[in-house]
Amino acid sequence: MDIFNKFKNDKGPLGKYAEKAEGYFVFPKLEGELGSRMKFRGKEVIMWSINNYLGLGNHPIIRETDAQYTKEWGMAYPMGARMMSGHTEYHEILERQLAEFVSKESAYVVNFGYQGILSAIDALVNRHDVIVYDSESHACIVDGVRLHMGKRFAFDHNDMESLEKNLQRAQKITHSTGGGILVISEGVFGMRGDQGLLKEIVELKKKYSFRLFVDDAHGFGTLGQTGAGAGEEQGIQSEIDVYFATFAKSMASIGAFFAGNKDVIQFLQYNMRSQMFAKSLPLPIVLGNLKRLELLKSMPELKENLWLNVNYLQEGLKKRGLDIGNTNSCVTPIYMQGSVEEATHLVKDLRENHRIFCSIVIYPVVPKGMILLRLIPTAVHTKEDIDLSLEAFESIAEKLKKGVYKEAEFARV
Repeated sequence: MDIFNKFKNDKGPLGKYAEKAEGYFVFPKLEGELGSRMKFRGKEVIMWSINNYLGLGNHPIIRETDAQYTKEWGMAYPMGARMMSGHTEYHEILERQLAEFVSKESAYVVNFGYQGILSAIDALVNRHDVIVYDSESHACIVDGVRLHMGKRFAFDHNDMESLEKNLQRAQKITHSTGGGILVISEGVFGMRGDQGLLKEIVELKKKYSFRLFVDDAHGFGTLGQTGAGAGEEQGIQSEIDVYFATFAKSMASIGAFFAGNKDVIQFLQYNMRSQMFAKSLPLPIVLGNLKRLELLKSMPELKENLWLNVNYLQEGLKKRGLDIGNTNSCVTPIYMQGSVEEATHLVKDLRENHRIFCSIVIYPVVPKGMILLRLIPTAVHTKEDIDLSLEAFESIAEKLKKGVYKEAEFARV
């Protein structure tokens, strides 16, 4: 049997929709300059689907900086993996500044967030150790946990009773194996927008021996007095043993970093296979990230403007009776009830008639019958953008309740 024959009939849970969805619902082509308004299929839309939280993606200082360093260094330098020939003093400078910013002893810059977390989890634990992780963790965490040769337990999302029960299970195992326990949570859960209960997790350290790993991709730059993330926001940054954040959100760039005590970070530097065998980040990106970090620290108005927009958007949605769940971050979900077919027509209405582009999530990511629209407010959205969007979301919610998006009826609209 040809190993590829199965792909003709089984294209995977998303691939089965490829013919109908590609180019519109998946792999859409967004055009124009990064901002609150872009173009989709030749029409201007208000953009709620890019993680450009602080507006740095198209900031003139950043554009100039990136162009300057690319001209000066090119995109090839340095060549090779960092352990061999791809290391520079600028990588070290960025790491020192990141460590200081998030109040940790040391930091390590890596090429990508997804690959970085997966590889770090693989490096940090052995078959004698137990991983206990939040059930709604990002795919990079789930895939990292899958590599683990020992036991792993998922606790119910942000449920401390469930976490404690699983810590008890883990503790029994490690007593016999001689291993340790790694608890993994997120600073902000990227789909629902609620912060991980890090303060409550840290309290359990008084009863159980474990180390805490936090993925703060959506918290870094947006939460805390200085923007140092969810740990700073909740007052427990010092209790996070391995802190992770990506440059792909607030910094609008490429790469990620880990921060913690020197011994742990040095271990990751020498044992993360994804970095040992991968080319180093190009120098223009490293230098560009240094400039982004500088702006993050020196321009607090970026985060202030972001939160003005977040609060205005979220309060407006709630006033209109829309369900945004328990978000306490910038991530703004809207929960609705409807079928996959209704979700399809709803999105078309949003994009074609209201000129609103946002991410939509349906089963199997969320339960059957649920439609989740995820909005990412940024510092560069305007009051007009938000007002027009609020009107649009109120309109589609009303249509959904009336059954307008049921296929037969929508076809006549």
